Amino acid sequence: MCGLVQGVGFRPFVYALARELALSGSVANTSAGVVVEVEGGPAALDRFTERLRTDAPPLARITDVTQRQVPCDGGTGFTITTSRDGSARTLVSPDMATCADCLAQMRDPADRRYRHAFISCTNCGPRFTVIVDLPYDRPATTMAELPLCGVCAGEYADPADRRFHAQTVACRDCGPVLRLEQPGLPGVCGDTALAGARELLAGGAVVAVKGLGGYHLACDAGNENAVTTLRKRKDRGDKPFAVMVADVTVAHRIARLDEAELDLLTDPRRPVVLAPRRVAVSDCDERGTSEEHKPTTSTGERLLASGVAPQHPDVGIMLPYTPVHHLLFGLPGDPPGPQVLVMTSGNLAGEPIVTEDAAARERLAGIADAWLSHDRPIHVPCDDSVVRVAAGRQLPVRRSRGYAPLPIALPVQIRPALAVGGDLKNTFAVGEGRYAWLSAHVGDMDDLATLRAFETATRHLATLTGVRPDLLAADAHPGYRSTAWTIRSAAGRAVVKVQHHHAHIASAMAENGHDGATPVLGFAFDGTGYGDDGAVWGGEALIADYAGYTRAAHLAYVPLPGGDAGVRNPCRMALSHLRAAGVSWDPALPAVAACSATERDLIARQVQTGLACVPTSSMGRLFDAMSSLAGVCHRIAYEAEAAMRFEELAAQALPSAGEGYRFEIRPGTPAVLNPAPVLAAAAADVLDGVPAGVVGARFHLAVADLVVRTAVELRDPDGPRTVALSGGVFLNALLTTLCTQSLEAVGFRVLRHRLVPPSDAGLALGQLVVAARVPP
Repeated sequence: MCGLVQGVGFRPFVYALARELALSGSVANTSAGVVVEVEGGPAALDRFTERLRTDAPPLARITDVTQRQVPCDGGTGFTITTSRDGSARTLVSPDMATCADCLAQMRDPADRRYRHAFISCTNCGPRFTVIVDLPYDRPATTMAELPLCGVCAGEYADPADRRFHAQTVACRDCGPVLRLEQPGLPGVCGDTALAGARELLAGGAVVAVKGLGGYHLACDAGNENAVTTLRKRKDRGDKPFAVMVADVTVAHRIARLDEAELDLLTDPRRPVVLAPRRVAVSDCDERGTSEEHKPTTSTGERLLASGVAPQHPDVGIMLPYTPVHHLLFGLPGDPPGPQVLVMTSGNLAGEPIVTEDAAARERLAGIADAWLSHDRPIHVPCDDSVVRVAAGRQLPVRRSRGYAPLPIALPVQIRPALAVGGDLKNTFAVGEGRYAWLSAHVGDMDDLATLRAFETATRHLATLTGVRPDLLAADAHPGYRSTAWTIRSAAGRAVVKVQHHHAHIASAMAENGHDGATPVLGFAFDGTGYGDDGAVWGGEALIADYAGYTRAAHLAYVPLPGGDAGVRNPCRMALSHLRAAGVSWDPALPAVAACSATERDLIARQVQTGLACVPTSSMGRLFDAMSSLAGVCHRIAYEAEAAMRFEELAAQALPSAGEGYRFEIRPGTPAVLNPAPVLAAAAADVLDGVPAGVVGARFHLAVADLVVRTAVELRDPDGPRTVALSGGVFLNALLTTLCTQSLEAVGFRVLRHRLVPPSDAGLALGQLVVAARVPP
């Protein structure tokens, strides 16, 4: 039996089922899955086979069952036997949130695991981050150095117990131990450590908390000084923090959650869910939230400081997913404490998440006031996953904890390969046959520590999957560090470079099960991608299958002034777009006013002469330009800040926005999608005093209209009837919803992302299916 059948209580389930049906035999883990030898009457065997699939444990996922007859041993009982070796690999479970049964025990004063900070069972707890090798047994995990006490060993061996063969079983006598350390003070352990951490958080301190896949930096989300201190120490700029809430009731108090968002929030994977907070943009002061609209508890205590998500009406929220998290919020009888905690990755900007205790004390020394750690090592880093909802369905922003390393089923057969993704939001993938395994979030490849983490993670994923790549796939950009790594690491293996936007479209095709027999029309909208002509692409319409693509249309080229400087300063991009559209730089336009006279002179020379400029067709840069033109954001502190703030305002204004602007489509091979009419109309609206949100809504409507019109123009009797939407711009839930609904309304089948992010974090999947089909 193959699939997700280890670390999920599958062997105990098989044991109990066989005993119930009076069958004899055995069950054992192998590196390929689970082997069951069973004997009994034909009717009982048929019932056993049927219930293996229908009654399997909640975390199990059976992908293949192979049956064959063997000679009967004439046994009288059923046993779980020692794990065996195998020639293939099985699926590894992601880490899962603490289950309701374990929480009930942890909260029961009469239970021996009352307040135990590492309670788990076969249905919950750490998996991926503690597994060193397969088969999945305790000696092959980071729990190997923590021997079971007599009572836990008895539970582990008792078929009637929920912890029967649960590899992470532990208690106060034998399990990991919490430890709290503060500079200049002796460390304390256990309940004292936990109580000390709660007291520190309530007092406004920043505490580094060791989680499943790395350290978090935590503070009271309602304490303005604590949030400001953490933001300053971490060099976070204005980028929003994610928060952890004590329970669903608190979540409802700070965010407006629809049914789909609530389902994601309470899912056992426990992602961070992006949702509108209960504050209107019009009620925000210069710190982001007016006093009368700040979410409060029943006692008047503020739940969210304005510094949690300055200038953003959305908030990223998650529920506790480890026993330590639940205990930090407190049990009945504990002193009152914060009900919302900032819970952000334990790292400095641009670095990978910290997993080792010594590294945490060193690298987080300038940020944290204290460290709440434990002695269960983390074998592989795994950041929190982030999701949002678009058109009623999950839209992944970051696929990591809770999701990795579950595979993506592929619609085509591929040879063993490793795809390294891109340099931003790096996620890599290995694949073979009909499966691709995506890594957890790695990060941006411009940091040496991230590159080292990348190399370690590639080895680990290869070990767990058994994939031995004979081919490496990378982005075609000649300057990408990830691409350079593949060349250095090839060791005689073939290296295939895949065009950036082709990989985006192939990613959407693969995760939606499109076999590539017929091409799709793919819209690849992002900020930056290396084009075949050396320009910066990013507003592309490609007719594509896995074997290749044709550039059918693209956004009109404009100069990107100063390269990265143009990206960091949307006002410069706005001036470039205005000049290309023939719209004068009226000082009354916010984007023009945001640039000094010297800066305007510099940009004018650059766009006229082409000095320090590269042509770009990027839709992401157009969103930035429109955000600045409307007066929303002129300088960014983090990637996509301008576009994100623009989207949020547009979503609120959409019901009253009226008709959208309209792009010009110039026929040709490829067709050119000209934004000049949009820029002219938007500039006129801004000068007439139209609110920024309305300008934003009209622009979003214009882009959705452009997608539909382009699709219809390119549709002929033999042309593609399926449209794929991919690229980082489609992290925009409003745009994705508008495009999906409009395309479906005129008869197109729409492939959109729901399993992997549309951004560069999903790039590796597309690289894999394009490159791995190349004949050896």
